[in-house]
Amino acid sequence: MKHITQEDLFNLNKIERLNIVNSISGIKAVNLIGTRSIDGQENLAVFSSIIHLGSNPALLGFIIRPTGDVPRHTYENMSQTNAFTLNHAPAKMAMNAHYTSAKFDRKESEFEACGFTPIYKDNFQSPYVEESPIQIGLEFVEEISIKRNNTILLIGEVRHIYIQDGLVSSEGYINLETAGSLGVSGLNCYYDLSLIGEYPYARPQECPTWQ
Repeated sequence: MKHITQEDLFNLNKIERLNIVNSISGIKAVNLIGTRSIDGQENLAVFSSIIHLGSNPALLGFIIRPTGDVPRHTYENMSQTNAFTLNHAPAKMAMNAHYTSAKFDRKESEFEACGFTPIYKDNFQSPYVEESPIQIGLEFVEEISIKRNNTILLIGEVRHIYIQDGLVSSEGYINLETAGSLGVSGLNCYYDLSLIGEYPYARPQECPTWQ
């Protein structure tokens, strides 16, 4: 088994270090975050750092890099409107989703450039992605600075959920394989998702190694 120490990481070139550290956490969900500025400019950006923070209230968060000198249109729009959408990236449009990460000019819409369709529902201010099988509208409620690497955890409270028909079981489980949701390892290695099995609530006495 290959052993990489913290010192080894420091000594790697930037690209190799970036790829290793971004891949070691495994496959992550790919979401497209839709926002709109107060003057109506739409923005779409791919993120793989979405995390579940709680179910009641329903909170989701994601990590954004320091704002600094680099324009962060998603962050700027959220700060202006307190609204954003999370949209599962469809696996069949993996390349389109990937290219929303390109550094487009402020006046260019990633929706148009990358072949996605903005759609507005129930008077929500930010655009959803029409091609997405699972769409979530969130209110931007809090940000937490992470001092160690100067990043920011942005937290949204779920206001609306739209799920394609036929994807939700009677118990509320969502079949991401049928949905065609996209996964990613690192920054640019994309995966389809496959359902392996569905298991009951875990109890020690039912552990398969004890039977």
